[in-house]
Amino acid sequence: MNTIQKTHTGHTGAQPGASAHGLSSSLILLLASGAGLAVASLYYSQPMLRVLADDIGASDRAVGMVPMSTQLGYALGILLLAPLGDRYDRRRIILIKAAILTAALLLAGAASGVGALLAASLAVGLTATLAQDIVPAAASLAPEQSRGRVVGTVMTGLLLGILLSRVVSGFVAEHFGWRTMFVAAAASIALIGLAAWRGLPRFHPTTHLSYGALMASLATLFKKHGALRRAALAQGLLSIGFSAFWSTLAVMLHGAPFHLGSAAAGAFGLAGAAGALAAPLAGRIADKKGPELVTRLGVGLVIVSFAAMGLSPWFSTQGQLVLLAVAAVGFDLGVQATLVAHQTIVYSIEPGARSRLNAILFVGMFIGMAAGAALGSLVLAQWGWIAVVVLATLSAALALVVRLWPGAARAR
Repeated sequence: MNTIQKTHTGHTGAQPGASAHGLSSSLILLLASGAGLAVASLYYSQPMLRVLADDIGASDRAVGMVPMSTQLGYALGILLLAPLGDRYDRRRIILIKAAILTAALLLAGAASGVGALLAASLAVGLTATLAQDIVPAAASLAPEQSRGRVVGTVMTGLLLGILLSRVVSGFVAEHFGWRTMFVAAAASIALIGLAAWRGLPRFHPTTHLSYGALMASLATLFKKHGALRRAALAQGLLSIGFSAFWSTLAVMLHGAPFHLGSAAAGAFGLAGAAGALAAPLAGRIADKKGPELVTRLGVGLVIVSFAAMGLSPWFSTQGQLVLLAVAAVGFDLGVQATLVAHQTIVYSIEPGARSRLNAILFVGMFIGMAAGAALGSLVLAQWGWIAVVVLATLSAALALVVRLWPGAARAR
């Protein structure tokens, strides 16, 4: 599988067996699978929360902190660990994170109480950031003429990992138990680590800045670029509603009038599969019409989709499930399209600092994810499902305000 040999920073030399685009299909598959399985670790717990809470004797509010802890760990990992990809060999970073992530997933599966599970979830979030090392690795390995295609393929793997993780975990938890899901997840990461050890080439650092200087440069970039701040804020606001929906869906469906299990909650991930299709489509529209238009269209679609769920009390039980599925397609499509447009905006700011710019964008996004998981559980417990819908709609509306702010047009 090791068909690429690094020759200079940012360049690769194809060996026999590589594709015409300079990368072997097996290496592209490894990168896409690694990104997808790593990021899937963040979402396995969401459809299992009801089963998990009953097994360890935790309250709905306490178990709702599990996805929050995972998302917070991911945000911290992106902020504190992702910039290291510019300073050290990315292959070594990927291997170390894969080993620790495997151990963290096993600890989550062995947890006997909510405290241990929260600690393991934080560790899972921190080390699942290996997905954010794999994407820039793909960009570095790919020749310039096919970089977009390769990165797009890896991002498709990442998005499918997010979406299908809920389907798989819901099914496994209902039929084999939630602990089995965590053990299976650990095995998948261990296999990816082994394949990466055999198949990934070494990467030369692109900077010799100290760790402190790398961290300081993040603050400098954030203060310097208004377009970066708006992108991070808007994507973070969208993520609040996105995470509030997915982190409370299993608990809501378990109660009246649905009385559905974790497999049904996980199956809603299939409805969001349209989001994976949004990445290439949004990119093409951004190339032709500009990314600013895509952000506004995407956020608008999210608002309409969340607001439509507020009509559910006027539908029958079956009609409510259909409405939920249609809305999930809509807001997932809108969120993913907006993310691609925001990445287009951010990557054009300062090409020499793309890894750090990407880290700032995703920190904003996953802070929103963590806040959404916590707020969603709190709001559901206090005021019910319609209050979660209101929270999601308002947060998306605020994201539209950010995108319509006069400074956004000037930055474009």
